[in-house]
Amino acid sequence: MNTEMVKPRIAVHKFSSCDGCQLAFLNAGPALLELAELTDIVYFAEAGSLEREVEIDIAFVEGSISTPQDLTRIKAIRENSAYLITIGACATTGGLQGLRNLYASNTRDWTGAIYARPEFIETLDESQPVSSHVKVDLELWGCPVSTQQIMTALRALLFGVTPGDDRDKICMECKRRHNVCVLITKAAPCMGPVTRTGCGAICPAYGRDCYACYGPAENINAEALATCFEGLGLLPQDIARRFHFINCNAPNFKQAGTIWRNKS
Repeated sequence: MNTEMVKPRIAVHKFSSCDGCQLAFLNAGPALLELAELTDIVYFAEAGSLEREVEIDIAFVEGSISTPQDLTRIKAIRENSAYLITIGACATTGGLQGLRNLYASNTRDWTGAIYARPEFIETLDESQPVSSHVKVDLELWGCPVSTQQIMTALRALLFGVTPGDDRDKICMECKRRHNVCVLITKAAPCMGPVTRTGCGAICPAYGRDCYACYGPAENINAEALATCFEGLGLLPQDIARRFHFINCNAPNFKQAGTIWRNKS
């Protein structure tokens, strides 16, 4: 009788992105070896596993949905996956390439300006998060996500526990790390008061302002922070850029950025 335990099958899929979030897996070091013992990695192009069509237990998805081909493929992945996790800003909000959503009505204009043969370019008018098209069970924010985020969520699932969703603000992480507030002491336009933690407050720890890589935190007041930036001397277009950046399609950021872009 075969008493060998069946390992959960996992897959890591890439869509429109830079591959940075996939590298969070590859940079795991010893934890990646432990992961390989606990699970069966059946699809992960960066690591060489290419069994795309099999049914899996946990799918990690990096990247936004930007083309008709992306849309077809994400639906097939959802159908074959028991649990789907989006990783990174591109998969959760549409990413930096989502800046083109601000000019979605001019898709033909910008493709014509960039490409010699725009008729061969198949693209959606907008760069959209995965959740716009299929059910997502867990979102891991960040640009890129951290190895700790991925491994913590995966361990929880392997032991039958629902992964937690930390929505604390970067300011809370700075206090825990005893960082000096760059917004107060340097008058730097830090996005920490509206950004969720996850990175460990790396930029403020080194005296730099937060760029909101991890998207909006819970219960934020984006307009109040934007007004604070105005008091620091930032022009409306510069304030808009602080919100229309990595997570420009997150509703709170998109609204705040649009308000200040219109003021400019």
